[in-house]
This record gives sequence, structure tokens and C-alpha cells, in this order.
Amino acid sequence: MQLYYLEMKTIFFHYVILFTTTLTVSCQNNRYTSIPNNNYTMSKDSSKEINSNEEWKKKLTPEQYAITCEGSTEAPFSGKYLNNHDQGKYKCIRCDNPLFDSDTKFDSGSGWPSFYNPDKDSSVSTNTDSSLGMERTEVVCKKCGAHLGHVFNDGPKPTGMRYCINSGSLNFEGKEKK
Repeated sequence: MQLYYLEMKTIFFHYVILFTTTLTVSCQNNRYTSIPNNNYTMSKDSSKEINSNEEWKKKLTPEQYAITCEGSTEAPFSGKYLNNHDQGKYKCIRCDNPLFDSDTKFDSGSGWPSFYNPDKDSSVSTNTDSSLGMERTEVVCKKCGAHLGHVFNDGPKPTGMRYCINSGSLNFEGKEKK
């Protein structure tokens, strides 16, 4: 019985060490290593370059900065565009790059605005995200590298894709009603 207790204690100790090490590495690597360098891009005024995180902190709200520059995620069901049903374009909050059209938006029930297709091939790119002990596909703005969200292959037809995007990474430009 004492041997069993000692073995269980050893297994528990190894589990605690493994968990603590994993948590420490995850916290230290809060920003994904596969993301392009987000420290530079062009602002809406193409003559003025934004080239440092300090400048992004001045331009963006703390939540927008955390999402687009640090790869954070807004709380589910909290984003301002989750229930937006107006017609128009969703653009990158950092560089104004058109990312998604409202015609491809759908209610996925996930808690984030979801789209089944980007606006154009030049809108977004993807990276492998191995954080949180799982492998996901991160979506970033192809123009400036801002973190937008993740894409999954459980979306509706015609693409079967679900681009799950943080409202904090988006601006919405509505179409004028006739």
C-alpha cells in the first residue's frame, strides 16, 4: 500500500511539473511565433507609417491592441459586430484593408462574427497556431499582419469554412441604402 501511495505521489508530482512548465511557456509565448512581424504597416493615410507597438498603443483601444498586436481574443458574445446585420464591408481596424463582405457573414453560434469566405484572396492569410495545447489556424490581415481570429472547417456551403473573427479587429463600412 505504501508503494502504491508513493507511485501515485510521484505521478502527481510529474503532472504538476509538466502542467506548470506548459503554463509558463504559454504565458511567455503569449504572441504566436508564426505571425508576421506586426510592428509595421501603413495607416489610413498612406504617407504616415506606423512602425512600433508604442504607436499602435496610441492609435488603438487597449482591447484592439491586445487582439491585433498580441493575439488576444475578446469574450464570446461581447463583440459589437456579432449581431450586425447591415450590408457592407468589414475592414481591418489597423490598416483599413477590406477583409469580409456582409454577404458571407452567418450566425455560427460561436459567439464571434463568422464568415464563410474572405472578401478577396488578398484579404487575409493564415498561420499555424499551436498555443493552448492544440493546433488551430490563425487568420491575420494580409496587408498588416494584424491578428483577426481563427478559421475552422465546419462552416456552411459553399466553402465549408468558418472564419471566426474578433469584432475588436474590425471596422464596418455600411453600404448606402437606396
